[in-house]
Amino acid sequence: MSLTIQDVLNYDIMKNGRIITGKDFAEERHVQWISVIEMPVENFVRKNEVVLSTAIGCNQDVELFKQFVQDIIDSDASALMIALGRYIFDIPKEVIELAEMNNFMIIVIPWEIRFASIIEEVMRELNGIQYQERERSEKVQQELLKLILKETDLKHISKLIQRHIGCPIIITDRSGSIQEKRNHTKEFINKWKNYVLQGILPSRKETSLITRDPMFQKFQMMKVEDQTVLQLPVLQVSGDAQGYLFVMLSPNTSVESFLTQFRVNVLEHSATTIALWLSRKNAIEETKMRLRSDFVQELAKGEFVSYEQANSRAKLLGYNIKHPFVCIVGLPENMKGLFRKRKKDYDSFEHWLESMILYIEEEIYYAAQSLKREVMMTYQGEQLLIYLEVQGQIENENATNFLDLVERRLRNLLPDVVISWGVGNYGEDYKGFSESYQNANVALNIGRRKKGIGNRMMYENTRVDRVLLNLAKNQDMKEVIMSTINPLVQYDEQRNMDLIGTFSAYNQSHGNVSQTARSLNLHRQSLLYRLRKIESLTGLSLIDPDDLFLLDLSIKTWKIGVSEKIAGQ
Repeated sequence: MSLTIQDVLNYDIMKNGRIITGKDFAEERHVQWISVIEMPVENFVRKNEVVLSTAIGCNQDVELFKQFVQDIIDSDASALMIALGRYIFDIPKEVIELAEMNNFMIIVIPWEIRFASIIEEVMRELNGIQYQERERSEKVQQELLKLILKETDLKHISKLIQRHIGCPIIITDRSGSIQEKRNHTKEFINKWKNYVLQGILPSRKETSLITRDPMFQKFQMMKVEDQTVLQLPVLQVSGDAQGYLFVMLSPNTSVESFLTQFRVNVLEHSATTIALWLSRKNAIEETKMRLRSDFVQELAKGEFVSYEQANSRAKLLGYNIKHPFVCIVGLPENMKGLFRKRKKDYDSFEHWLESMILYIEEEIYYAAQSLKREVMMTYQGEQLLIYLEVQGQIENENATNFLDLVERRLRNLLPDVVISWGVGNYGEDYKGFSESYQNANVALNIGRRKKGIGNRMMYENTRVDRVLLNLAKNQDMKEVIMSTINPLVQYDEQRNMDLIGTFSAYNQSHGNVSQTARSLNLHRQSLLYRLRKIESLTGLSLIDPDDLFLLDLSIKTWKIGVSEKIAGQ
C-alpha cells in the first residue's frame, strides 16, 4: 500500500491543479515526503518527495528556472507543484521540454491554494498508511517471535518471511554459506558458492543502497546474473554481522516499488529474528563441533585409556567406532597464496580461510554420504584430519574412491586449491586410530617429497621409504652413506654439475648410456665424462653390482635425510 501522485491529484483541494508534463506517470510516481522548497535546492530534496514551490528565486530568468527544475529532477523527486499567479504566470517551454525529456512531472496549481492545506492532506494520508503498515508489520513481528520461542527451524521462518514480502529470500552465515538449503536446488547452491568464493557475495561495501533515503540505509543492492539482489545484515549484539538476509527481486520489480515501509519493517524484524536463531544455532553448533573436534584429536593422539572410554564418548557425539576406520590427512598447500591473489581490503586471512575450509569440509561430508560411509573430521594445525569408515580388507580402495570423489567436486568448486593427502592403514581396536593417524602423516610427508604437492600417498606404498628413513637414523649407516656421497655433494655444490641427478637417471635407465643421455638432454661424451667423474670421486665402479647398490642406497637415504631436515624446519 502506497500513496501516488494520482492519489494526491484526486484530493478535492487539488481539483484545479493541472498536469503540465509527465501525465502518463501519475499512477507510477510514489509519494513518501512532501515539502516546500525554493532556490537553492542543494541536498534538501529526497527521493519520492513532492516539492511545492512558488519559484520566487527564479526572477523570470528562464535559465535559473531550468536549473532549479534540473536540481529537483536530479534529487529523484516524484513531482514539482508550482503555484502560478504572483511570481510565475506560466511555465516556459524550455522548462517543459526539460521535464518531458526526463519523464518528470510538473503540476501547476492556482495561487489561492495554500501549501499548508496540501501538506496537511498528504501527511494525513501518509501517516494513516504508515500506521496501517506499522500495525501489519508488528503482527508479522509477533508471528516471528512465536516461531523463535517454539524453536522452529529456519525453513518455516523463511517461508513466513517470503509469504509477507512476496519474494524469495536466502539466509546465510557471515561467510555467505546458505543456512537453509532445502528450499534450493544443488545447482543453485553450487552457483551461490561460486559467487561467495569470487567475493561477489556477500557484498562488504560500506555504502548503502540509496543514501538519500533513510529508509534504505541498511540495504545494499547487487546485480547477480541480471537479477537484482538486496542484502540486509543480520547483526550481533556487538554490531558485527553474523549473517545476511538476501532478497531476490523478480526481473520486472524495481527496488523503489518493492521497498515499501511495510516490507522494510518486515525485513528489519526478520533480521532481528534470524539473529536470535543464528545465535542459538551457532552456540549449539560451536559446542558440538568443538566436542567432536576434540574427540577426533584425542583419538588421533591416542589419549583414551580404554575402548569403553572411547566408545562412550563416541556414542554421545553420534559416532560408531565399532566400524573400521582409516585415517586420511589432508594438507591444503596454497591457501596464503590464493588469499594474496584474491585479497580484499575488508577481509582477513583467518576469516577467508574459515569459509574455504568450511566449503572443503562440506564436500568431504558430501562424498562420504554419497558412498554411504561414516566420517569423523576436524581441521587443526593447518591439517584436515579425517577418519573414513571402510569395509572389509579393501580399505585402500575405499579411501581411493572417497578421495577421487572429493577431488572431483573440489575441482569444480575450488579449482585453484591444492591439497596433498596421506592415507593410513586400518588399525585394530581403539589404539588403531592413533596408529592409522601416524601412518597417514608418514605417507603424507613421503608423498610430498617423492611426488610433490597436490598428490596422495598410501601408507602401504611407502615400505622402501620407511626402510630408508630408519637407515638414515642409524649412526653407522650415516657414516657409510656420508662417506660415499659427500664427494659428489661437494663437487655438485662447487661445479653445479648435478652428478647425483646424473647417476639417478643412469641407474633408472639400467646403465643404458644412450637412453640416459636422451633423458638428460646431454651429448653422449658429456654423459661419459660425468660417469667417469662419479667413479673417480667415489672410488666405486658403475659396472660392479655391489658398488651400484651402495651408491644408489646412499643417494636415496641421503635424499630422505635432506627432506626430513627441510620438513623439520
